[in-house]
Amino acid sequence: MAFVDPALRRVLSAISLAVLALCALAASPQQARAETSYPDKAVRIVLPFAAGGVADITARIVAEKLGDKLGQRFYVENQAGAGGIAAARTVISSAPDGYTLALLSNGTAVSVSLFKKLPFDPLRDFEPISSLGFFDFVFATGAGSEFRTLAEFIAAAKAGPGALNVGTINIGSTQNLSAELFKTAAAIDFTIIPYRATPEIQVALLQGDIALMIDSYSSMKGNLADNKFRALASSGPVRSESTPDVATVRESGVADYDVVSWNALFAPAGTPAEIVNKLNGALWDILADAEVKKRMIELGIEAKASTPQEISARLTSDIDKWQKVIEKAGIQKQ
Repeated sequence: MAFVDPALRRVLSAISLAVLALCALAASPQQARAETSYPDKAVRIVLPFAAGGVADITARIVAEKLGDKLGQRFYVENQAGAGGIAAARTVISSAPDGYTLALLSNGTAVSVSLFKKLPFDPLRDFEPISSLGFFDFVFATGAGSEFRTLAEFIAAAKAGPGALNVGTINIGSTQNLSAELFKTAAAIDFTIIPYRATPEIQVALLQGDIALMIDSYSSMKGNLADNKFRALASSGPVRSESTPDVATVRESGVADYDVVSWNALFAPAGTPAEIVNKLNGALWDILADAEVKKRMIELGIEAKASTPQEISARLTSDIDKWQKVIEKAGIQKQ
């Protein structure tokens, strides 16, 4: 073997290592950038909802904490619109670099069956990151109502099919479909009255125009606290931490009833795994924080992270679930 000067050997070795490093960077620039610098500028979270609702408040809490944890500003951009179409278009037309994210929800699963044709496929066009929160709906009556329990309401509905009115927001909303599912699961009949906005439903309930309303806890928290409304049941499979003294629909005699809405963070399809994993890890830490949990449970939301695979599976199963409800209710596609 030919003699090589030790000093020259060290120089050659250093050059070889440098070349290898440059090749690695050239082969995977996105990976290198994601690992070393993401995020290095502000990140927007696009919502298909107006400001002030459950999803908006959840997103703002999470955005604040992501900013604190990852050292860049995360901000919410509201793009309300039917089916979440405008918001979805904004996100899927953005570069898959982690700087434009989407908040999708149970409403996204509903939209797949509610609209004749969506210009996006939530399972194909988005990269799942993590769930943010889960929440039940509350079945409530006015304080002066004759119904003290949901079982009493069910008995009255069976005695007078179609005679009782139930208020929800617009046809095709998760609240509205929850009422349709309640009809089927409880084998009863009542008249569902759709309203344009939650305040209109609340006025109708206070005036006695409807016997029951179904909506989020956060939307009726004030009236429940002031004893203007009486909560008869919550929609999830187990009692909500926000209303631990309120029985579930299942406990009220409807064994198969289960409605839990959710919000989750997604990115455009093709976003590097390193960015998805970094955001997912940050969300697990944030949503386990006692302060965040407290802030969200006060709004009726259970803060909870998931793996990307878990929230993707939830979206898939909810698309199937609500498609069946929409078809059975005979709701025309928009």
